[in-house]
Amino acid sequence: MNHELIEALGEELFRAWQTRATIRPVSARHAALTLDDAYHVSQAVLRRRLAGGEALVGKKIGVTSRPVQEMLDVHQPDFGFLLDSMAYPDGATVSLAQARLIQPRAEGEIAFCLKQDLHGSNLTREDVLDATDWVAPCFEIVDSRIHNWEIRIQDTVADNASCGVFTVGSLHTTPRSLDLAAVRMDLRRNGQLVCSGLGSAVQGHPAEAVAWLANTLGRFGIPFRAGELILSGSLAALVPVEAGDAFSMHIEGLGGCAINFTH
Repeated sequence: MNHELIEALGEELFRAWQTRATIRPVSARHAALTLDDAYHVSQAVLRRRLAGGEALVGKKIGVTSRPVQEMLDVHQPDFGFLLDSMAYPDGATVSLAQARLIQPRAEGEIAFCLKQDLHGSNLTREDVLDATDWVAPCFEIVDSRIHNWEIRIQDTVADNASCGVFTVGSLHTTPRSLDLAAVRMDLRRNGQLVCSGLGSAVQGHPAEAVAWLANTLGRFGIPFRAGELILSGSLAALVPVEAGDAFSMHIEGLGGCAINFTH
């Protein structure tokens, strides 16, 4: 795909985020759009947001678990970039309008905070665990600028892996202190249990998903940096978010976190 079209699509998605508007699926309008093209579109959006004063604080993995893949009919992981404006403190109340959220959904995840750089294309789960300072429960609130979530893999990739906002729990745990594949998450919406999942739902082990992302980014020449947050992917199905909702979750051995929403 030529540079001009990539920049035009990046501008379209950037404006959709700015104005809380949705657009027709990019994949439906540009059948020749490849996955690499979509990542270039995502980086065009990122450049515009960084130019507006936002700062890069980490990366996220999306579409890692079978329930999410089946819900979205997308059957391979993707990645996006986390910006400082997306981060909210544990227990925060988020205005949907101020956060520019359009059609948000909540995911319960495990976040990794790195203590050293990771860069390469043959990194393993053990490399990830060695490079991790701490892990914590995390809510990622995904969102899509694509109308009615009618996405293919190219659409979510171009749209920065459907990033919205996130919050990380205040309890930080060393990653080797428990088996992250075996931990159980319970997620509640307005006090009612709505879904549960195990760490193994994310590529068999959350650190495997992080290793996949490190290796994928390594092929693009993009490193993980010490201090960055990496969101490893949802442990269960996505849950729709509406104004007035209060979400909480608990992951055994890791603690919990909460996030609330207003108009």
